[in-house]
Amino acid sequence: MAWNLVKRLSRKHSLWVMTLDRNREGIEAELERNPIQNVQVVYVGLPAWLRPLERFQGLFQLQAYIWQWKAYFVARKLHRRVGFDAFHHLTYENDWMASIIGALLPVPYLRGPAGGAHRVPKHFLRQFPAKSRVWEYVRVGMQWLFRHDPFFLISQERAEVLLMANQEALEALPGRWRKKAQLLSVNGISSHELSPSEQRAQNGRLTILSAGRLVPLKGFDLALRAFARIAEQHPKARFVIVGEGPELDRLVNLRRELGVVTQVRFESWMPRERLLADMRCCDVFLFASVRDGGGLVVVEAMAAGKPIVCLDLGGPGLHINNYCGFKISAHHPDQAVRDLAAALEKLASDPKLRARLGHAAFERARDVYDWDRVTERVIDAYDEIVNCRGTGLRESRIAPGKRQLANGPVI
Repeated sequence: MAWNLVKRLSRKHSLWVMTLDRNREGIEAELERNPIQNVQVVYVGLPAWLRPLERFQGLFQLQAYIWQWKAYFVARKLHRRVGFDAFHHLTYENDWMASIIGALLPVPYLRGPAGGAHRVPKHFLRQFPAKSRVWEYVRVGMQWLFRHDPFFLISQERAEVLLMANQEALEALPGRWRKKAQLLSVNGISSHELSPSEQRAQNGRLTILSAGRLVPLKGFDLALRAFARIAEQHPKARFVIVGEGPELDRLVNLRRELGVVTQVRFESWMPRERLLADMRCCDVFLFASVRDGGGLVVVEAMAAGKPIVCLDLGGPGLHINNYCGFKISAHHPDQAVRDLAAALEKLASDPKLRARLGHAAFERARDVYDWDRVTERVIDAYDEIVNCRGTGLRESRIAPGKRQLANGPVI
């Protein structure tokens, strides 16, 4: 998200991008291949003794918080020299972490799109392994703690616009902040990746595809159980799961228990281009994640013109409407499996419905999730925060070294 937005925002504005120093090699290699005008990248590092925290889930957030303080002092010096028009806290996208620069740098500021308020529904959490349940409780506790950080409260109050990544994040905002909030997905698609196919199930051989990391949050057990409900009526149907992770052995055993060994295939991680090609060759994309703030694979499958079946949670719940797929309420695992299977049955039995929903999914990806459209929304937010201060950035031409629009930190 950050890189796609930076490339497009730089067409209209002069940007200073603050990012972690470990990103230097990749960014400079990309800039050498594809130079971008009007972008200055500032690399901010952390003491070496903090780097091991990256290996521990949960402690990465602490590292990001400390990094923000160092980035603030760098930004303060830059502001004295450059004089920024605005500051955009683009990532780290958690809606419960303070923006230190946003709280303290005296310029108009917006943040997001941010998410994090979404949680695993309690009835689904009960079926998680003990370690995963413990981590979910730790996550909720950390969120409570960070949301009471004085600098979080200051940064939220100072923000002119809050871009929220999903409905749960929007609804979690107190009323005094919600009036300045807007929904904007963290996901998008490049125009050259918008490529619908005319794939049709041949001889009843329906192909259902799913992709993601094999962890309890992604709900692949729900997807398998839903597929097993329709497999007997559609013996030629195939379900392909692309991904790797600690749940693989459990899912392989579940496949055997459900009696769908010959119909379900697991594929290892593959290059993104191949995954996009596989999406164009499938008939239905199934995504049963129970906590996913973004759900990029759903947008990618929409761009391939595929009908989507997902749970009405987080990012996927925002991406899908009734015209391009089925989004299933998540009240209880048994209910979700039953309703996911019912949606798959409708699609398996009605080629015209698959074609209609797939076409609508492609149109929605093109009209809403093309990175150019997403960037226009962000530029509108920039205009909103700057014009209210008496500066017209959309009409102005900003020379390097004069008034600049700051975009960062991109972590």
